[in-house]
Amino acid sequence: MTATRTDAGARAGARTVHGTCHHDCPDSCGWLVDVEGEGDAAVPVRLRGNPAHPYSKGELCPKVNRFLDRVTSPERITTPLRRVGAKGEGRFAPVSWADALDEIGTRFGEILATDGPGAIVPFTSAGNQGLLALFFGERLWNHLGVARLTGALCGLTAGAGLAATYGSGRGLDPSEMRHSKLIILWGTNTRLTNRHLWPSIEAARADGAEVVVVDPIRTITADAADWFLQPLPGTDVAMMLAMMHVLVRDGLIDHEWVAAHTVGFDELAAHVVEWTPARAEAVTGVAAADIERLAQRYGTVRPAAIRTLIGPEHHEHGAMFFRALACLPALVGAWRDRGGGVARSVGVWCDEAVDMAAIARPDLAPAGTRRRELPMVRVAEWLQDATADGGPPVRALVVVGGNPVVTVPDSNGIERGLARDDLFTVVHEQFLTDTARWADLVLPATMQIEAVDVVTSWGHLHLGWNEPAVAPAGQSVSNSELHRRLASALGCTESALFDDDHLVLADAITGVDLERLRTDGFARSPSYPADGRPYADGGFATASGRVELASDALAARGLPRLPTYSPARESRAGDAALAARFPFALLTPKQHVRFLNSSYSHLPGHGPLEGGPYVEMVAADADRLGLGEGALVRVHNERAEVRLPVRVTTRLRPGVVAIPWGWWQRDHGDAPSANALTSATLTDWGGGVAYSDTLVAVEPV
Repeated sequence: MTATRTDAGARAGARTVHGTCHHDCPDSCGWLVDVEGEGDAAVPVRLRGNPAHPYSKGELCPKVNRFLDRVTSPERITTPLRRVGAKGEGRFAPVSWADALDEIGTRFGEILATDGPGAIVPFTSAGNQGLLALFFGERLWNHLGVARLTGALCGLTAGAGLAATYGSGRGLDPSEMRHSKLIILWGTNTRLTNRHLWPSIEAARADGAEVVVVDPIRTITADAADWFLQPLPGTDVAMMLAMMHVLVRDGLIDHEWVAAHTVGFDELAAHVVEWTPARAEAVTGVAAADIERLAQRYGTVRPAAIRTLIGPEHHEHGAMFFRALACLPALVGAWRDRGGGVARSVGVWCDEAVDMAAIARPDLAPAGTRRRELPMVRVAEWLQDATADGGPPVRALVVVGGNPVVTVPDSNGIERGLARDDLFTVVHEQFLTDTARWADLVLPATMQIEAVDVVTSWGHLHLGWNEPAVAPAGQSVSNSELHRRLASALGCTESALFDDDHLVLADAITGVDLERLRTDGFARSPSYPADGRPYADGGFATASGRVELASDALAARGLPRLPTYSPARESRAGDAALAARFPFALLTPKQHVRFLNSSYSHLPGHGPLEGGPYVEMVAADADRLGLGEGALVRVHNERAEVRLPVRVTTRLRPGVVAIPWGWWQRDHGDAPSANALTSATLTDWGGGVAYSDTLVAVEPV
């Protein structure tokens, strides 16, 4: 069994090791690393896409094509660091692992003795989406009984919305859109953030498929579509209800499939009578005639597929978006057809090949105890307010695989919390990020080509093996090794806390042949139906076993029984007084080709080539404020202010501005993270965050 081989594309004299990209991206591409030398002297000389990978097929994105720039960057942290300056100043001195671990053991021991385990918070995010990287650390935290973060920045809200209608997050494999004749890309910038899916869409279009994009921003995907519709932010559910109105009114319902596989159709039909396209136009800004046309196309063209991803869940009513969207394919019987249905994350299909409990080991928690729960999206709140949940003050924070100062709402509030003298902060990182600058100890983390792991995809159906190509740089350690060392420093003796990585993976990978996965570098999860139709004959995981167009379960929780449009509280429709003070809706999109989230923006070949932070607005709004291209403005609300140059655009609607996110404050001091401004309002259910329900004012400086 080996993951190292000679390859025709390798450099002369090099050996080739295969791996899988770990970034927070649906594509989870297979890659090959050419390595020269052996053992500790091995050096990576080239990284490229794996042409044998069934999904990415040898292509990597512009960011990962230069991944070795990240591995070999002179800015990389390769030894433990102890803070020697003021918090946030970013001044550190090298320290040994032994001294760093001794300090952690002492400080954690004091906190456990005086404040209890609920005063220690691990913050693990998706900087590395490997199974070991994400979940092995939970063994230690379960064993200690420390605080647990609930919700998520992305994913859970969408899954909860789909589950409210289908009983689970299972949906269409997006690659099946190769068979579709109508493809609606709703709130997803496929060509940028899911680029390896685009060839399937283009192949379908070559066979006659029509591609429609629905998005509040005119993206590069919208530019490539056959038709683009641009609703105002957060109004999509109103548009869906109007589509349902047309489907019912014009007799475009597949009554046979509805009768066999749904409950609540008559209630829903009566509910959408009042949602005429004209009413939806008044809410969404999309012409009634366009809503009519889209509904007619959706009700008559087969197979019809809807593809959506993360963006729409970042509203207060984000789960309702997915709940309502899931009703559309049920009404027209789209699930009958190969290439029909709704596609979001297919992670649930991949996860069925993995025993997650075998990695995280919830059974290690002390009997009769329950870990304190804090919302992941409210970091600023629980770092500053000891009484936010009635628990003790947070006294220790351990950040792994995340940069919350950049990625979480109210970043200024997070910094105020991190500045507390009585907070002990440990960050496991590869670079001195905006978050790491506030740490008391920074511990060096491996890169993906330096550690073993398995990556499950949420954009395709293949698990990926990642074989270490070279030894860890300097004294860096993987996430799993970090937690083994922490367990030792804390005097833990539970043997499971020290299990070897390969042993853990052997126990956890249950749905595919592990040896074949390691040899080939990828393996398809077997749970997805071979004919490509996950719900052709029903099989929904709801209590009724059917699509719940009307939901007793939601009603029992005090939530709307039927798909319902409600404006967000922080929106022009939801709070007139606030909108009068802050008249612009703010979006914070991902739109950079050369950096992903916050992971590359500091590297010379990435962030600087994208320029710097800016605020986009349409010419009509700029003219009204007396602003031209490049004018410096103050963008502000009750949370913060940032100062940015204006970029005049045609991508937005009047009254909407956009600040692309991901740049680090350390490189742009007057223009901190866009998330200094964004709302930390929790989503309707699922524990997500309403980034895109944010109001701001824009004024000339």
